[in-house]
Order: sequence, then structure tokens, then C-alpha cells
Amino acid sequence: MTVRLFLAIAAAREWPIQQLDINNAFLHGHLDEDIYMTPPEGYEVAPHLACKLTRSLYGLKQASRQWNVEFTSRLTSYGFRQSVHDHCLFIKNTSSGPLVLLVYVDDILLTGPSISTIQAVKTYLHNLFTIKDIGDARYFLGLKIARCSDGLYILQTKYVMDIIRDTGLCQSRPAATPFPQGLRLQSTLDDPLPKPNSYRRLVGRLLYLGYTRPDISHSVQQLSQFLTHPCESHWQAALHVVRYLKSCPSKGLFFSSQSSLTLTAYCDADWATCPDSRRSLTGFCIFLGPALISWKTKKQCTVSRSTAEAEYRSLAATVCELRWISYIMTDLGMSTSFPIDLFCDNKAALHILANPVFHERTKHIEMDCHLVRDAYKEGFIAPSFVRSSLQLADIFTKVLPMSAFTSLLTKLGLFAIEPGPTCGGDVESLKMSSNEDLDAAG
Repeated sequence: MTVRLFLAIAAAREWPIQQLDINNAFLHGHLDEDIYMTPPEGYEVAPHLACKLTRSLYGLKQASRQWNVEFTSRLTSYGFRQSVHDHCLFIKNTSSGPLVLLVYVDDILLTGPSISTIQAVKTYLHNLFTIKDIGDARYFLGLKIARCSDGLYILQTKYVMDIIRDTGLCQSRPAATPFPQGLRLQSTLDDPLPKPNSYRRLVGRLLYLGYTRPDISHSVQQLSQFLTHPCESHWQAALHVVRYLKSCPSKGLFFSSQSSLTLTAYCDADWATCPDSRRSLTGFCIFLGPALISWKTKKQCTVSRSTAEAEYRSLAATVCELRWISYIMTDLGMSTSFPIDLFCDNKAALHILANPVFHERTKHIEMDCHLVRDAYKEGFIAPSFVRSSLQLADIFTKVLPMSAFTSLLTKLGLFAIEPGPTCGGDVESLKMSSNEDLDAAG
């Protein structure tokens, strides 16, 4: 989520996004303990001697941690401070504004209002470690970053095509939705798969694809429940998701350069949806301006006795996520407008939120769920009722008809990208197509 928030803010502020890579990162870590190794082949020493390591090597269990310690200490000595809410995020206050660095092992993104301060950080890191300066960010952790005058677009088209090719569905008929309407998966529908590893690998790849594809969040959550003992019906449902991806491989998230940077959230629940445990499903989505930055589909930990209770637990999960996002934005030096609009389509849950009395219907609910009430009292959230037809989080809790599903995708900011007629695929000239346009084009 931090990467999406990072990119959404950079797009809204029209800041440059630079990327760099540390060469041989794990070799720069200093060891805190005595570690010895046998001499490598070709290095002749006395038979009874061993080599004592002063720095880490690739293959050591300590290598990744020691590199992280070394990199963090170097950044803090340069004036960066590490976020306590996400240790991959570093911020430095400069005269021109905040300079933000995001690191994943040895892949780094840098953004800020001044390109000269970004270049100074690159020079500092190059003198310490030797870096590969990639320039404007285009690919980061498998995400394609395409920038245009209207904003920024992230997608995983190549990853989608790899999944389609590896499953052998290149010539298959595309599907209109991730799941057929009315499909309910159970743990014991039919005989188990003879080779479950293929199913597990496919679901794992779909989970990573969900980083830019909120449209498959619900279906992948359903599939991930059966990794231990998958059946043939589960495998066919997973292939249906791949056929849906074949119909729209270039869909991705768009972060507009015209954004108010105001948080808005929608939450929903599907009561007793699991046929095996009768636990409910929580779904929420959070926007920063028009940009979708966070979403989740998750089975609740306990069985809810009513729809209102399930919706109330969904509210609690959404408030926790909003708290965390507000902390990250504070670390970035950005002010958050309070109260945050939070939309729910269940009036009973909103009444529980506003009513301090523990009556017969709510006294069994755990106290941690009542953090929603505390957030409401302190003015952190402004809960509002929204009709089910306008509930954007519906797509994260249930299988929807094609018309409703397609309509929600556009509202979530999920678009398909096509190269402009004169650019030949260059990212500087983009044409955005809504889902309705793609469906009309076949």
C-alpha cells in the first residue's frame, strides 16, 4: 500500500520519480558476530586455516538484515528519518519540500519537489555503495509505471500475459467477470487435485497480481482458502479468473495529477458468506482524492450473529487502515483533512456506532470493535449511509452481475491503457479507455 500512496502523492504533486539500484547490496553489510568460512577454490592456504568474514556474503542468513542496518544508518546520517509505521520509508525535510525515499531490499524510488536534491542523494549513495542510476522510474518490483500529462498509471500487463501463457489459455475464450455469477466454493465439492502445487502456484501469482488489480480481490480471496486441499472445481474457478484476465490484460490503476489528496473510504460486509464456517466477509476500499490506494477482502475472525454486527466489524477494520494511512501521511509531512468520510450501506451498524449503550444485541461484541465509536467521537471519521447501488466496496465482498461489476470498475479508477496513435507504445502518449469502451470494442 505504501508504494501506491507514494506514487499517488508524487503524481498529484507532479514530482519527478527517480529509480536506482544498489550494486551487490548484500556485500556492504558489516557483521556483528564472528563467522568463518572454508577458503574458496583456487585460494591456497594451510589446511588448518579458515577465512574470517568481516562483511556479509550472499547466502548468509544475516546478509539481508546487515545490509538493511548499514543502509539505514547511512541514510539517517545524511539527514533522513525512518518512518516508524513503515520501515521501508525514509523522509528528509529540505528547503524545497520533503524528499521521500522508498526502498525494497536494493531497489529504490526517490521523489520530491527538487530534482537537484534527488541528484544529491544519488551522488551520496553512489560514493558509498556504487549505484545503477535508472533515471525516471518505469518498472519497480514488476510494476510498470507509465506517466503522462494527466497523471500516472501503474499496471502489470507483462505479468498477466505470463500467467495466461503458463496456464495454456492463450487460445481460450475470455470471461466477462472473475467468477461466474452465483458461484460458491466449498472445501469438499469433489475429488482433490492430483497435483495441487499447480493450483498453489497459480493462486500465489494471482495474489501478487492483485497489487494493481482490485477487480480480482474477492475471487482470489475465495481461491486462497483452499490451498491445503484444492479440488477440481477450485482449479476450474482459478482458470476462470485467468480467462477474465485475458479479456483485459492491460487494466491498471490511474493516479490523477488533479487530486485534492483527501481520504475517503467505503466498507461493506457479506454476512455468513462462507458455507463451511459461516463467517462473514469484510471488504473496504480507500481513496486519496480520486486515486484508489488501499483495498482488502478478508474473512472475519469470528461468526457474526447479524448483518449489523458483520458490517460493524467491517467498519472497525476500515478505521484501522485509515489510522495507519493517516500516520504515513503525517510522516510525509502532509496534513489529513478530518473527519474522514466513511460510507457504509447498513443503518443498523451506524446506529451501533453512534449509540454508547451496550444493549442486548451488542454486548457480546469485542471491545476492539468499538474503536469505531472512539474514532467517531474524536472526529476522526464521519460515517455516512450510502445506498447499496452506490457502495463501491460491494465488488470486494460478493460476485456481482456483469453490469454492476463493470460499472464499479470505472468508479474505482481501474482503466485499460493503450499506446497513442503516434507514439508506438511510448509511455509519454497514453490513451485511457474505460471498461465500457473496451466492452463495446469487443
